[in-house]
Amino acid sequence: MQSVSSSRFVGRILLGLALLCTGFSGAVFSADKTYKTVSWFDLLPEDDLKALTSPPEGLEDIEEGSYQDTLSKETISDERYWQALESTEVVSDLDNSAVRIPGFIVPLDFDDPPIVTEFFVVPYFGACLHMPPPPPNQIVYVKYPDGLKLNSMTDAFWLSGVMTTNLVENEMAKSAYTLRVESIEPYTESEE
Repeated sequence: MQSVSSSRFVGRILLGLALLCTGFSGAVFSADKTYKTVSWFDLLPEDDLKALTSPPEGLEDIEEGSYQDTLSKETISDERYWQALESTEVVSDLDNSAVRIPGFIVPLDFDDPPIVTEFFVVPYFGACLHMPPPPPNQIVYVKYPDGLKLNSMTDAFWLSGVMTTNLVENEMAKSAYTLRVESIEPYTESEE
């Protein structure tokens, strides 16, 4: 039986969908490639986006920490909502596309000193560290042999590279997208 803290989870999903989704449209150019800037909304198929942004009635009114603050499939009968929470459905147009996406890094493997070489990229700080993780189509898997020195997990980054729709699963989470990173830069809200 899946159980979720309802008010915190809905808040995280909606915050995660909004955070870093200011969604600059257009493209970013590098010396040899054009990257289409995508938001986390762009990774969700239309049905999943609709379900996650329209949670079951009354869910947002539950007080955090109350006896009602636990969601389960037995207490919430909206099957489409649950499917979206666990969805591995992808936007096929993103397969093999050059993209630029903002996000937070959740290390899976790192060297000493802490140089991160394998990680998930997620839409909001704390995703994957708190349970449950975001839906798989809101997690991007990256293996980055060059490594990234991660000073703080609260730092956000712009990641540019080629996105594919590969399912990757480990003990921490499941990801419906993979990004072959070609550049990483600190997150800024401007398109410099």
